[in-house]
Amino acid sequence: MLNISPENDVAKKIDRRRYSSMRVFLDEAQLQKSRKRLYLIFFSILVGSLFLPWTQNIRSKGYVTSLQPEKRPQTLQSVIGGRIEKWYVREGDFVRKGDTLLYISETKNDYFDPQLLERTDAQIQSKRSSQDNYQQKAASLETQVRALRENLRLKLQQAQNKIEISRLKVVADSIDLVAARTNESIAEAQMQRMDTLYSQGLYSKTDLEKRRQKLQETTSKRVAQESKLLAARNEYINAKVELNAISADYDAKISKAESERYATLSSMYGTEAEVSKLENQYSNYAVRTSNYYLRAPQDGYITKALKTGLGETVKEGEQIVTIMPADYDLAIEMYVRPIDYPLMHVGEEVRIQFDGWPAIFFSGWPGVSVGTFAGKIVAIDNFTSSNGMYRLLVAPDPEGVEWPDGIRPGAGAKTFALLNDVQIWYEIWRQINGFPADFYTPENKAENPESKSSAKK
Repeated sequence: MLNISPENDVAKKIDRRRYSSMRVFLDEAQLQKSRKRLYLIFFSILVGSLFLPWTQNIRSKGYVTSLQPEKRPQTLQSVIGGRIEKWYVREGDFVRKGDTLLYISETKNDYFDPQLLERTDAQIQSKRSSQDNYQQKAASLETQVRALRENLRLKLQQAQNKIEISRLKVVADSIDLVAARTNESIAEAQMQRMDTLYSQGLYSKTDLEKRRQKLQETTSKRVAQESKLLAARNEYINAKVELNAISADYDAKISKAESERYATLSSMYGTEAEVSKLENQYSNYAVRTSNYYLRAPQDGYITKALKTGLGETVKEGEQIVTIMPADYDLAIEMYVRPIDYPLMHVGEEVRIQFDGWPAIFFSGWPGVSVGTFAGKIVAIDNFTSSNGMYRLLVAPDPEGVEWPDGIRPGAGAKTFALLNDVQIWYEIWRQINGFPADFYTPENKAENPESKSSAKK
C-alpha cells in the first residue's frame, strides 16, 4: 500500500491516463506550459504589487494616560510627619473631593500640648493688652508734650513782656537820671552865683546855706537815680536770663517726655511685632492641626495604600496613598526616536491597538485594519525624555470610533503614526537601505498657519 516495494508497485496496477489531472503531469510539454503560465501570473502579481500604495508609519509602544495633568493618577503625601491613627477608606473606594482618608497624630514634642491653640491665643490676647497699654501711655505722653509746649509758649510770652517792662523802666530811669543831673548842674551853678553874691554882701549866710543844702539834695537825688537806673538795668538783664532759663527748663521737660514717648512707642511696636509673630505661629498651628486629616483633593478612586496599618509613622512629604481621578480625558503617551521627530506634526492621525482588544492591523493599509482606533497628535515635546526619545500625546479622534469604555490610565497600547503614502517598491528599497521615512508637510499644515506654528512648537 505504501508503494515502497518494487515487487508490489501500485503504479503498475493503475491506469493514470484515465484521470485528466494525472494526464497533465504525464504530459511533459503540457506540464512545462502550465508551470510557465503559473510563474508568469505569480511574477505579474508580484511586480504589480510593488506599485501598490503603501502608507509609511512609525511604530511605537505607549500607555494610556490623561490629557489633563490634574486628571492623571496621583500620589497623596503627608504635609507633616506623624503617626497613622485611623483609616477611613479602603482600596477601591470612591471618594468625593474633601472626604477624609485617614487621621495622623503628632509625633513632635513641640506640638504635644492638646491646648496648644488656646494657650497661643491667650498669649496673643495678653500681648494685645500690653500693646494697648503702651499705646495709651504714648497718647498720654503726647498730650503732656503738647501741654508743655503750650506752657512754654505762655511762659516765653510772659518773660518777653517782663523784659519789655524792664526795658521801658530802664528808659524811664535813664530819663529821670538825665533830669537829676540837669537839676544838679542848675543847683551847682546857682550855688556858685550865690557864693559870689554872698562874698559881695548881697545875700546873707543863711541864703547861702540854703542854696548849699539844695545842691546837696539835687546831688543826692542824682545818686539815687543812678542807683535806681542800675537796679532797672539789672532787672532787665535778669528778665533775659529768666527767659533763657524758661526755654532751657521746658526744653528739658519736653525732651524727657518725648524720650519717654518714643521709648513707649518702641515698646509698643516691639509688642506689635510679637503679636504678629504669635498670630503667625497660631495660624501655623491651626494649619498644622488641619493637616492631621488627609483629605481627597478631587473625586476619584482609592487605588493603593502605600502605608498600611495603625501606628505606622510617616515622614513629612512621604507618599501614603494613590488616587485615580473619576473624571478624566483619555490620551496615549507615546515616544518616537529623534530621527523620526521631524516627521511628527500636531494633528497627524495615529492608529492605536490597545492591549486586551483583539485587532488585525496592516501597517501599510490602515483602511483595511480591524479592531484599531483612531487618534490625533495634540502635543509634542521640544526636548527628549530620560529614555532619549521624544514624547507625544495622542487624543481620541472626534471623527473616529470612540475608544473602549474599559480603557483605564496605565494600560498598554501599540501606536502607528501614519505618514506619507508611497509605493511598496520604494518602501522596500528604503527599508533595505535603512533610510528614514520621507519628510513631508501635511496639507492641513500649509492651509492652517496656527496648526503649523503649533507643530513647530
